[in-house]
Amino acid sequence: MTQAVCILGVTGSIGQSTLKVLARHPDQYSVYAVSAYSRLDELVEICKKYSPKIVVVPKIKALELEQRLNQENLKNIEILTDEAGLIAIAEHDAVDIVMAAIVGAAGLLPTLAAVKAGKRVLLANKEALVMSGDIMMQAARDHNALLLPVDSEHNAIFQSLPHNYLQIDRTGEPQLGVSQVLLTASGGPFLNHSLEQLHDVTPQQACKHPNWSMGQKISVDSATLMNKGLELIEACHLFSISEHFVTVVVHPQSIIHSMVQYVDGSTLAQMGNPDMCTPIAHALAWPQRLMTDVPALNLFETAQLNFQAPDNIKFPALNLARQAMRAGGLAPTILNAANEIAVAAFLKGQIRFTEITQVVEHTLNAVQNAKAESIDIILQTDMIARGIAEKYIVGIGG
Repeated sequence: MTQAVCILGVTGSIGQSTLKVLARHPDQYSVYAVSAYSRLDELVEICKKYSPKIVVVPKIKALELEQRLNQENLKNIEILTDEAGLIAIAEHDAVDIVMAAIVGAAGLLPTLAAVKAGKRVLLANKEALVMSGDIMMQAARDHNALLLPVDSEHNAIFQSLPHNYLQIDRTGEPQLGVSQVLLTASGGPFLNHSLEQLHDVTPQQACKHPNWSMGQKISVDSATLMNKGLELIEACHLFSISEHFVTVVVHPQSIIHSMVQYVDGSTLAQMGNPDMCTPIAHALAWPQRLMTDVPALNLFETAQLNFQAPDNIKFPALNLARQAMRAGGLAPTILNAANEIAVAAFLKGQIRFTEITQVVEHTLNAVQNAKAESIDIILQTDMIARGIAEKYIVGIGG
């Protein structure tokens, strides 16, 4: 019997990699529902190949999609729209597994809906957990959802931890012999740039990651190291550890995806070629393993592995994320909202690369922090933070 999969964000890089893994195992998995935002050409091709039962798009795209599916004689595919449609497929009774791969805050409510429906949720949307970490993790426990990390770093940590680590009491202290988590970072495309050089980098340069093929937003986040800051917050929630037990290690080759250190002096690392099909396959089949087309790591061709500490002067985003996690409450939501606005402004040429973190820091200082008591409060704070960040960006431009 096949398991039915819902892919939120099917035309993105994670969604495409998920389809590659599923296509290799048609006897075990089927594509039940997918969502996409703007790439209708790719979406129609996916519908032709995988025949999902339901597709979700923005309302303004629904009529065009319906016409194009009719032209392809795909009239039996149901079309839903907007956030309500995303939630509907995420919690659908027929769905067994949800790949949460929508970028940014837009993925929060559908991911939470999948968790509350008790699904196996493959978490590729780190922002959802950054914004609502305590609420999301409590919902997973309350509804017996299996929340498995797909980010290569968190998946590597998960593989390197004791097998029952996610079931332990959530105290913030490392347990079962764990002493700390080592979260690796490639350093991005500007690892060896000077601070002066960073001032003039372009969006095109920032989106050209040296090791991974990713979307624009996450590529810019990798270039500023904000992606690593968001991942630090995500790791704290996923593995119930305080931020001072998470050490970021710059590892330019992206061969070791992260490590876990133990009290006996052991350090366990998960290694592999940089391909998202590996963590996706692991999360899909856990605790079993799936065959993928990712070539095994050839240690003889891996000449050397380098490690260094991050430069917090050139890349202040990491410290901003640590401060937000330490502050708790709504601070991570404010951090994420301001960063999404700042990155979008940078990609449009409205601010410089080095001004991204300035926008985030200003917004963190300008928005009052409080307890993240409900999703409504989180979403309201997200909206307020975005407004303040946008206003500050206008001031920079002026």
